[in-house]
Amino acid sequence: MTKSEIPVMPKFFDRYINLADNTFILSALEQSASFESLVPAETLEALGDFRYAPGKWTVKDIVQHVIDNERIMAYRALRFSRNDQTVLPGYEEELFGEFAKATRRTISDLYDEYAVVRKSSIMLFKSFDDEMLLRSGICFQQTISVLALGFVLVGHATHHANIIKERYLPLLV
Repeated sequence: MTKSEIPVMPKFFDRYINLADNTFILSALEQSASFESLVPAETLEALGDFRYAPGKWTVKDIVQHVIDNERIMAYRALRFSRNDQTVLPGYEEELFGEFAKATRRTISDLYDEYAVVRKSSIMLFKSFDDEMLLRSGICFQQTISVLALGFVLVGHATHHANIIKERYLPLLV
């Protein structure tokens, strides 16, 4: 199924979904299966633990956030695909960022983890048929379909890669 087949475009999440191409969900997930394809690792290594402003995340924190978010969105997709109608809570990304301690990790390690987590998401979405993809549930106080959650995975990674390119990379010159 493609992005244009999302039954209801969820507010807030639409900003991520709109960054994904209107292709089949598995193709979209596979095309962004490595963070290296979005931002070269050597570029992030050059930035180290730099923060472009006080209180902002390092690029390592950003990649860790993308990984954490991928796990959470895939979990939501799993629950909704199985027709679980339990209302799922949001999560506190700043708290996750503070306690993940991503600056102790290497970019290579983070990129490896991203690839493994994305591979897991791809396998999960391969298991869904169209009926499962169109099921929905409530999270973050709104209805969202499994298909929409898949495109959130793609667009969220792209969104944060764009932030790195726009706000961090100019600092290297």
